[in-house]
Amino acid sequence: MNIKLLIAAAMAVVMSGAAMADDMKRHISVTGEGQVEATPDMVTLSLGVTHEADEAADAMSQTSDAVAQILARLTGMGLEQRDVQTRSLTLNPVWSNQPETKPRRSEITGYVASNIVIVRVRNMDKLGGILDAVVADGANTFNGLSFGLQEPDALADKARKQAVADGRAKAELLAQAAGVKLGQVISITDQDRGQPMPRMMEMSAMRDSGVPVASGEVTIDASVSMIFAIGE
Repeated sequence: MNIKLLIAAAMAVVMSGAAMADDMKRHISVTGEGQVEATPDMVTLSLGVTHEADEAADAMSQTSDAVAQILARLTGMGLEQRDVQTRSLTLNPVWSNQPETKPRRSEITGYVASNIVIVRVRNMDKLGGILDAVVADGANTFNGLSFGLQEPDALADKARKQAVADGRAKAELLAQAAGVKLGQVISITDQDRGQPMPRMMEMSAMRDSGVPVASGEVTIDASVSMIFAIGE
């Protein structure tokens, strides 16, 4: 009895596999796209302090003092510790060629210390004021900023739904053009697009600041690969 059941189950698997293989031979494959735009509610800054001095200790001391002042200022402006992180701390010699010597040789003529900090600003109204403050406190290295969303998941799901709807619409159009009936979905594969991408718009000054910052939107993209069977 058990052997008969095993044989029946094996035959069912084979028949199911054969049916699936047949469906895969007669299918419509499409890629659906979805896109949602939103106003950013967070910005990430990369800024720091760089100083050069004759002695390594002096270069590092000047840099550290300025960074300490910047960190204290950020804390005073309401930024939490989790939103401020040191990205890199470097100390490098400054080499200078001595053309009057033969053969020419390089000598260390000074040192450069650099401290780069990543700052997340969750209150966009404070952005311009923060930029003004850190520059006044000694920040002289600025590696740019990126806009983002604190809670992107709901918008990402909305973009995925749009992508699935777009994929089905494309498949229906292709089936109609080919004169066939669109069958069931065989597979859906989510193509992760990663982090929201900024879309810059007009330049405007942030409130209470003379620093111009581009206001705009971030775009969340979604893409899905879909395979439909061709119906009978």
